[in-house]
Amino acid sequence: MMSEQYDISGRINILRQALTSDKNRVAFLLGAGCPLSIRDQDDKPLISDISGLTKSVCEKLDQGKIGKIKNGILLEGGKEPTIEDILSRIRLLIAAIGNSKFDGLEKSDLVKIEKDICDKITDEVNKELPSEITSYHNLTSWIAGIPRENPVEIFTPNYDLLLESCLELKNIPFFDGFVGSKNAFFDLHSIEYEELPPRWVRLWKLHGSVNWWIDDNGNVFRGDSKKGNGNKQMIYPSHLKYSQSRRMPYLAMQDRLSTFLSTGQSVLVTNGYSFVDQHLNEVITQRLSANPRCVCFGLLYGHIEQYPEALDCARKTTNLHLLAKNAAFFAGEQKVWKKEGTINPYDYLAEQNGDNTHCKIEDFGSFSRLLKNS
Repeated sequence: MMSEQYDISGRINILRQALTSDKNRVAFLLGAGCPLSIRDQDDKPLISDISGLTKSVCEKLDQGKIGKIKNGILLEGGKEPTIEDILSRIRLLIAAIGNSKFDGLEKSDLVKIEKDICDKITDEVNKELPSEITSYHNLTSWIAGIPRENPVEIFTPNYDLLLESCLELKNIPFFDGFVGSKNAFFDLHSIEYEELPPRWVRLWKLHGSVNWWIDDNGNVFRGDSKKGNGNKQMIYPSHLKYSQSRRMPYLAMQDRLSTFLSTGQSVLVTNGYSFVDQHLNEVITQRLSANPRCVCFGLLYGHIEQYPEALDCARKTTNLHLLAKNAAFFAGEQKVWKKEGTINPYDYLAEQNGDNTHCKIEDFGSFSRLLKNS
């Protein structure tokens, strides 16, 4: 008879073997929850998640003006709009408003609000990586420590530069779609036909970055931009038209995720990602369904019931496995964790809380420790 519970050690062993197999292509999708693993002396995160970022940025804006923008955003289930929802709304209004007004706001007001938001996002997320060992150091140490036939690919919707900083610190070469030095330019041709050595990490920033810019001529570049030159930051550029965004980093990066999931024997691990981005969810579920040789492990920080979107995705395809604090969802079956015995090779990834067993691998710090110990 099949057990009604999952064994934590057994499930983690499946994940570990998938990551260490020479035959598998490996990628990570690192969401906004990952920087939360880096804490200061007051136990505050180095960079907030999207909820904290929204709160922090909105508090520093004109409350009357930002309130008018937020009131026009209606989300499913009455959810509070995030800073990305607000940015998208403002940019759509800028494109459509012309010489008219929106609730008393002129186009110049909206342009200023957009710039203020991007400036404040940059202030919040453009943080230096601490010198002590962090989860990012553990991840890059694992990448550098194993020779492989296929490159590791990292996808992230985060705008910060923590991954770039840590890869450079470890002297790990990486390609992010840009070519050049002072003002590196975006080159779609290199993304589609790149033939770099497998030791080069592929870093794909799905929602842009604090050091991505677009000038008045529509040229996208990575680097520094002086104030007052008219360049706009490419943070969450979802407002771009489809035909236009085909040439832009945003959709090109998303295409890379689709290509990875569609190609051969592949393993994608999501961490710090809550499956609330429907565009990414569609790519993941559609490509997993079309490629039975690909598997995705979704590591969820809280109880599994807190992630209805993730469960919905997992029900659509049997090769999306979810590991959460209180339970797991494998191959279409959801089960709670089995009480661990006294001997457990992954004792730092499990804890007993009364009669309940909790898994801790979904925490980026714990997961990176597993990588380091591999």
